[in-house]
Amino acid sequence: MPDDLTSDDDPAGSPLHDDGGADEAVSPQGEAAPEARRRGGGRRVVAGALTALAAVLVFAALVVPNQLGGLTPGSFVRIPVEALVGVALLLVLPARVRRPVAAIAGVALGLLTILKIIDMGFNAVLARPFNPVIDWPLVGAGLDFVTGSLGEIGAIGTVAAAVVLAVALLVLMTMAVLRLSGLVVRRKIIAARTVTVFAAAWITCALLGTQIVPGVPLAGTSATALAYDHAVEVRAGLLDQQAFAEQVAADPFRNTPPDQLLTALRGKNVLFAFVESYGRSAVEDPDLAPQVDAVLDDGTRRLAAAGFSARSAFLTSSTSGGSSWLAHATFLSGLWVDNQQRYDTLISSDRLTLTSAFQRANWRTVAVMPGTTGDWPEGNFYGHEEVYDFPKLAYHGPDLGWATVPDQYTLAALQRSELAKPGHPPVMAEIATVSSHAPWPFIPPVIDWDKVGDGSVYTALAAGAGPRDAVWAKGTEAVRAAYRQSIEYSINTLVSYLEKYGDDNTVLVFLGDHQPLSLVTGEGASHDVPITIVARDKTVMDRISGWGWQDGLKPGPQAPVWRMDSFRDRFLTAFGPQEARIH
Repeated sequence: MPDDLTSDDDPAGSPLHDDGGADEAVSPQGEAAPEARRRGGGRRVVAGALTALAAVLVFAALVVPNQLGGLTPGSFVRIPVEALVGVALLLVLPARVRRPVAAIAGVALGLLTILKIIDMGFNAVLARPFNPVIDWPLVGAGLDFVTGSLGEIGAIGTVAAAVVLAVALLVLMTMAVLRLSGLVVRRKIIAARTVTVFAAAWITCALLGTQIVPGVPLAGTSATALAYDHAVEVRAGLLDQQAFAEQVAADPFRNTPPDQLLTALRGKNVLFAFVESYGRSAVEDPDLAPQVDAVLDDGTRRLAAAGFSARSAFLTSSTSGGSSWLAHATFLSGLWVDNQQRYDTLISSDRLTLTSAFQRANWRTVAVMPGTTGDWPEGNFYGHEEVYDFPKLAYHGPDLGWATVPDQYTLAALQRSELAKPGHPPVMAEIATVSSHAPWPFIPPVIDWDKVGDGSVYTALAAGAGPRDAVWAKGTEAVRAAYRQSIEYSINTLVSYLEKYGDDNTVLVFLGDHQPLSLVTGEGASHDVPITIVARDKTVMDRISGWGWQDGLKPGPQAPVWRMDSFRDRFLTAFGPQEARIH
């Protein structure tokens, strides 16, 4: 590394040394040559600018928050205790170890900055920070989403930019800390006095809880607190695996005989539809709810006219903003699956799920997964006899990224492949509707079911959709509007499906898997999602009369809220040999 950037023990050789021009060329008359004097002054200006830049980088790395919403001017009004400790440590360390310690500190600060940036992404999408132990598998899912949204070239560019940024942060932060450490060593007296004054101010502010900006303590410890929190997460993640494995094994329905499972639903076609990103915000946010609620109210009226009744409530999902498979696993297994480590433990077990319970009770069990393009071994764990993934759905419409298959085509394909067959056995289907998945490149209308065909009808409908990331380029309001419209489409599609194909033996349970990303919900939104059960057979609805759910497709503010992992046991109990006794 160049000495003029990092030297900390050679005052005469450093551009920060300002001894009046010791290294300038001098004329025989004792006067500095004008040209040399100008070069020396220029070097001092550059050196001062580099030092100022190093100080800004280090200060920003220490105080910047790990949430995008916290990036305000007020978040920088802090005295970082880590800087004070670092200066004090440099002043007392032996000369031979100062530089190695400063280099290690620079690398650590670079890694902390990278961690904060990753946290920003996780908080923006999943409403939680990154867990260094259990979240690495999500990188692959993230790349799949980026590829589906931006295309392969866009994904490669994104990955390349991320790698360059990470390397640059590590190098620049190390150089910055080395440069500032050199300044501290050369100006020991000034540095000691400065750190003493600021340390006294920090202690005073900490004792008094001083805040110039509300919610931002002047005595800052955010970097230390962040590192500690992540260290705690690492330890908790390592300890959680065994505890969760014990929960998996403790299954009250493990030994239930098949003839005592789901007795009240015998002969029914039971459809569980996960509506992507259908969260509580869709029915309560002032900017989203008026239109979505109108669709739900209209759907309630339409279904009542067709002889159906519905009841609705809320479930608290184990995830938010993404990782839909964790919510599916939580709902179907009756266990709180909020990370990939738990998911992997679950699917390697023999836990009874709602789907495998139907299989055990002699339903034909199928999964309709339009977003799955490769192998899905989880199908065996869940007990699906058939998995209709993207290739098997034989969709011939336009390719619009991850959420390519319109929900209406997904349901039409299920009807055609399974439910329209004469004399078919009762079917239990797990359905993932993906039209409401970000980035919402194309939101089709609900068309005549007889015209859906092989999906090629959507080619003309999507002609003006624009590029896959077109909605994002228009800003937050456009993103929120597209999300709302996609939820309206998904609900209208489900209602229309029941109107067209529903009968006395149809039971539909549809729910959100999780809330949308925080760009839509805003920060601090709950993890609640709506859930609705629809049936024409009154005896089915009577079985859940004790749940306290509200009539119609729209759960109101006072509707019951259950944890998502409680649903499996309640459902199996309600539709078993006796009526539900879990409230």
